[in-house]
Amino acid sequence: MMTINIKNSRFLNTKTALIVLFTVLAFAANAQEIIKEKPTDSIKVKLPQSRQKIDGIIATVGEYMVLDSDIDKAYLEISSQGNSIKDITRCQMLGKLLEDKLYAHQAIQDSIIVKDDEIKKMMEDRINYMVEQIGSMDKVIQYYKKNTEEEFKTYFFDVLKENKLAEDMQKKIIDAVEVTPEEVRSFFKKIPFTELPVFGSEMEVSQIVVTPKITEEEKQKVIDKLKGFKKDIQGGASFFSKAVLYSEDPGSRSTGGFYKMTRKTPFVKEFKDVAFSLAEGEISEPFETEFGYHIIYVEKIRGQEIDLRHILLIPKVSDESLKAAKEKIVLIKKRIEDKEITFADAARTLSDEKETRANGGVLINPKTQDTRFELTKMDPTLYSNVSNLKEGEVTSPLGEEDQTGKKKFKLLTVTNRINEHIADYAQDYIKIKNLALKEKQIKAIGKWFDEKIKETFIKINGEYRDCAFTNNWLKK
Repeated sequence: MMTINIKNSRFLNTKTALIVLFTVLAFAANAQEIIKEKPTDSIKVKLPQSRQKIDGIIATVGEYMVLDSDIDKAYLEISSQGNSIKDITRCQMLGKLLEDKLYAHQAIQDSIIVKDDEIKKMMEDRINYMVEQIGSMDKVIQYYKKNTEEEFKTYFFDVLKENKLAEDMQKKIIDAVEVTPEEVRSFFKKIPFTELPVFGSEMEVSQIVVTPKITEEEKQKVIDKLKGFKKDIQGGASFFSKAVLYSEDPGSRSTGGFYKMTRKTPFVKEFKDVAFSLAEGEISEPFETEFGYHIIYVEKIRGQEIDLRHILLIPKVSDESLKAAKEKIVLIKKRIEDKEITFADAARTLSDEKETRANGGVLINPKTQDTRFELTKMDPTLYSNVSNLKEGEVTSPLGEEDQTGKKKFKLLTVTNRINEHIADYAQDYIKIKNLALKEKQIKAIGKWFDEKIKETFIKINGEYRDCAFTNNWLKK
C-alpha cells in the first residue's frame, strides 16, 4: 500500500533539515517522501477521475514496470487513507513509485525471501478488513476497478508482495546503520545555538500494580473444561467449532483458533515450546501462559513452520480475590504516604508487574523507549490520571481491565517533571541520539539510491522525461 514518508534530508537546506529532524521523533519505514515540487518542474496535476489518456508503460525499473494507471491507483490509495492529494503532482507520484520499484528489485537481487503463504495471510486480513469497511467483496472489486474476484486477488497479491519486498529492503538498509557517541556529540555540536530545538514539557511516571490472585479451584475448573474439549475432539467433535464457541482469544476466535508460526514468531515461550513439541494431528494437554490456559492442535507441519489451532480459557477472578487485591493496594498507598516505604521500594517488593518492578515502577515510553512522556503526546487516560498530581502525591487506587478481561489495580505517581526547554546534550541525550541516528539513516538511504540507480536498468518514457525528479532517475 502507498504511504507518504520522510523526505531525504540531503535535498533540504541545513535549517529546514534540522527542523524536520527535531519535529519527527519516529523514523518511518520508508526514508523518502513525495515532496512538493515547483509547478515549473513537473507535469500539471490531473486527478484520476479526469484522466482520458490511454494506459501504457511509462517507466521500467529492473524487471518492474510502471503503468500510467499505476499513478491513478496511487492517488486512489492515498485518498482512501484520508490524505489529501491536491498538492501531489504526477511527477512526484511517479518518483515515489520508482523508489518502491527499486527497493523491490534490489530485494530480489539481494535474495530477500518473502514467502507466498505470508502474503496470502496478509491479503486475507486486508481483504476481510476492506469488506468490513466497504460492505461487500463486489464493492472492493469495483473500488479497485477489476472485473472478477480472481483478477483482483491476483493483482492485490502482486501489490502486497512487492510492498513487502520493498519494506524488507528498506529495513535491511536502515538496520545496518548505527551511531556512535562521538557521532551524536558531533551531530549536536554542528547545530547553531539559534537553531536548537525546544522540547516540550515532559514527565516521568511510576506505577505499582496489584493483580487479583486466581484460586486453585478456578484454575482447575478451566483445566477440566479444556480436557473435556480435548476428549470431545478426539471423539470426532470439531476443534474449529469449539474454538469459535469457547476460546477467549479475540485474535483467533473467529478463525477457529488458527495461527501459522515458526520459532521466530513472537509468541510467549511456553506456547512455542508446547507447539513445537507436538506431532502433526496431536492435541496438547492443557498448559498455562500469562494469558490463561490453552490446548493446541497441530494441523500441519511444513519444515520449520506449523499450522495450529488453539483454545484459550481465562480463569475467573472471584469477588474475594478482587476485594483482597484492592485492600492490598490501599494498604500500600497508606504505607507510602506514612513514609514507611518509598514508592520505588514498594514497586520493587510489592508490585505484581514484572516489566516495571525491577526499576522501581518507572514506566517506559513505548514511542521513544526512554522514561519521559511529552505532555502533548501522552496517552489521554494516563495524562488525566497524573497531570494534576503534586510532587510526591500518589493517585487513589485505579481499577483497570486489559483486552483479555483481566482486572488489576494500580497506583501512579509523577517522579520527575521537565519543563519546556532548549535542547541540552546531557539532559536530552536519548532524543539527540535518536535524531542523529535518523539523520545517518536518511543519508544511508540517499547513498543507497545513488549507487543502485547507477547500476540498475531504468527507463522513463514520454512526457515523464520532463519531470524534475528528486533522485537521478534519468541518469543525467
